[in-house]
Amino acid sequence: MNTLFEPSPDRRHTDSMKWQRYRDSDVIPLWVADMDFATPEVIRTAITARLDHPVLGYAHPWPSLNLAVVEGIARDHAWQIAPEWIVWLPGVIPGFNLACRLAGEPGAGILAFPPVYPPILAAPANHERRLIRSHLVETEGHWGIDWEHFASLDHHAIRLLMLCNPHNPVGRVWTREELLRLGRYADHHDWLICSDDIHCGLVLDAQSTYRPIAALDESLAQRTITLMAPSKTWNIPALSTAFAIIPNAQLRQQFILAGQGLISSPNLLGLVATEAAYRHGDPWRQALLGYLRENARLVTDNIASMPGLRSTPVEATYLAWIDCRELNQARPQRFFEHHGVGLSDGKDFGMEGYVRLNFACSRSLLSQALSRMQAALSAG
Repeated sequence: MNTLFEPSPDRRHTDSMKWQRYRDSDVIPLWVADMDFATPEVIRTAITARLDHPVLGYAHPWPSLNLAVVEGIARDHAWQIAPEWIVWLPGVIPGFNLACRLAGEPGAGILAFPPVYPPILAAPANHERRLIRSHLVETEGHWGIDWEHFASLDHHAIRLLMLCNPHNPVGRVWTREELLRLGRYADHHDWLICSDDIHCGLVLDAQSTYRPIAALDESLAQRTITLMAPSKTWNIPALSTAFAIIPNAQLRQQFILAGQGLISSPNLLGLVATEAAYRHGDPWRQALLGYLRENARLVTDNIASMPGLRSTPVEATYLAWIDCRELNQARPQRFFEHHGVGLSDGKDFGMEGYVRLNFACSRSLLSQALSRMQAALSAG
């Protein structure tokens, strides 16, 4: 047993959004994307040390913090960035909403690839832009871009390409070839690119390598806003800390100006936690990846044995995207919820007939949830 991850802390009757949804029932919550594991000790220690100083005033991000991010990204992703490229944010959602504000005039097209993180689908309308959808397709157990449909789009109407890399919820790590192919369209039609890369520290498949699209060539770097955060990898989403990486100085200034009066100062304790994560959190991350790989295998093996369900290999994230269409259930999320497992509804991601399962929990709890799903299908 890996004592870092099992047993996991009891989150019932706490302030956990994930667990409070089902506080009056025994439904196992495997929906929202936070982990049930304890935040790494190196992060909790850093926060405690900062709290030894009795003042929690406004703070500017400090040089060693930016350097920790620069060094961590170089170490983990072989991408050399400059400290001045970093713009601190309270989350990635504000980041891609600001990108929408920069994308042309009201009515401009913003391209996204459903199924995808729901706030990405919602962002264009927040700024009087028009969402253009190009649905991903599954072919022989592998999710990818529907290039035939993509080629049929009105590319001149698109002003912003919204990526999710690794992709939530299908768990794809986009290849260099896929990213360059998208990049050629972006260069030809002068698209802005915003890439939500919040899950980049959670690559599970040994054959998959995360590559930021901005790292592929200078032209793409100059048109790309890359969004990252420590929240998913080190389980600190409540600290509301993220950052944009924007190599283009003019675009960076436009991004900052678009957020004036809207984007709050960074969370001091979130900044402290971020530095600790990038400087000292990799041993914990490596242990986490090993545990998640086993959980992913458990999910894949169990789903394969369940009549009416299908899943595809998870290259990254701790999220499984499950095809329930053969169940002939109008709302498969409600069906499994009724049988004691709380999943995310595929409709929210832009694709009905699917559910998303968060397997970042103790293996014993995951096994219990999978057993309930099997029993639900057996009961009809």
